[in-house]
Amino acid sequence: MVDTIVALASGVGRAGIAVIRVSGPGVRFGLETIAGTVPEPRRASLRRLKSPDTDEILDEALVLFFQAPRSFTGEDLAELHVHGGRAVVSGVVDALLTLPGFRAAERGEYTRRAVANGRLDLTAAEGIADLVEAETGSQRRQALRQAGGALERAAAAWRERLARMLALIEAEIDFPDEEDVPALFAEVQHRAGRLLAEIDGALAGGRSGERLREGAVMVIAGPPNAGKSTLLNALARRDVAIVTPIAGTTRDTLEVHLDLGGYPVTLVDTAGLRETKDVVEAIGVERARASLERADLVIWLEADDASAEHRDLPAPVLRIATKRDEGGKLPDGFNLMISAKTGAGMSSLLNRLEQVARDVLEGGESALVTRARHRRELEAIAHHLSLVCSADEATPVEFVAEDLRLAVRAIGRLTGQVDIDEIYDVIFREFCIGK
Repeated sequence: MVDTIVALASGVGRAGIAVIRVSGPGVRFGLETIAGTVPEPRRASLRRLKSPDTDEILDEALVLFFQAPRSFTGEDLAELHVHGGRAVVSGVVDALLTLPGFRAAERGEYTRRAVANGRLDLTAAEGIADLVEAETGSQRRQALRQAGGALERAAAAWRERLARMLALIEAEIDFPDEEDVPALFAEVQHRAGRLLAEIDGALAGGRSGERLREGAVMVIAGPPNAGKSTLLNALARRDVAIVTPIAGTTRDTLEVHLDLGGYPVTLVDTAGLRETKDVVEAIGVERARASLERADLVIWLEADDASAEHRDLPAPVLRIATKRDEGGKLPDGFNLMISAKTGAGMSSLLNRLEQVARDVLEGGESALVTRARHRRELEAIAHHLSLVCSADEATPVEFVAEDLRLAVRAIGRLTGQVDIDEIYDVIFREFCIGK
């Protein structure tokens, strides 16, 4: 971290304001060079930014300076709030990058430096990434809890309790002839059992936290020309799929991300399910069947009662009679009847879809486990604790101590307190530039 990094931290494109972030040992030099002076820490100051080569005025901007270690990255950090035109942003960024020791930031490098400098733990950093990517209110609330340290605080408490257990076991190893040593071993097992119950509780959310990050998957399926693409366009409120009277128009899966009642949903349109000799359409049908395997709900559409394929589907089915422009009685065996063309029945359908999304994803906001990585490490901790709890008089005490050490190490991997560069590389690659 000897380089000073530069990146646009706000969105790319024309805007009223753009934020350029600079972090590293050369921040003071950079501000003195293009802004004239270093502002008082944590106080916005109006400055004229000048090119270091030509002394040309690049912009008049608000400049903020955050002195190490009281900054997001733990290093000297500056934010330049410039006008959001492309020419202004590129002019200021290019001017900074001409300075010695300055370079463009890599994806997630600001947050990675914050973790390396102890400003964040790894779970909070992941929460920040989720906050940037949040598309619905429930995802935002979940990400805020994680970025605010929900799992970090729990992990710190678990680590402290494991350390105390390990200290008791070490006492038994070091002083095997003391009278109270058997009582210490029993106390360790008692404490391990209580901690194991807590971690099992964190894991018992049915992957609701992970599912909320990913969103519920609802697949629109049915025979050709049943109105699937028309329904997708109606729910998306834009023309996503091509609609024609010709059966087999849709040849591939199309996905749309929706916010239904604050819950994220991926809606998938598929090719009509039928036997076909058309090679391209056959591939589309095969992809449609693959999409059904990952569905939380199948929205099965039929213009009539001719198909029986919905009876063998791998997910719950909402069976809908389509193209009911004239209304009438709900056919036997159907849950709803709609007309995506006129809007008839669409309100009832949206209510049903919102309820399904809520049932699938409810509980995810308060879950501690929001990623598969979290689950793997907590499962490892639970495994080692279960071995401690099942130990008996014949179990060497050194084995018990080693299981406790491995549990502590798993918590270190969870929070980023051990050397796990390969995990860092995977996680921070998901971040945007400037974060």
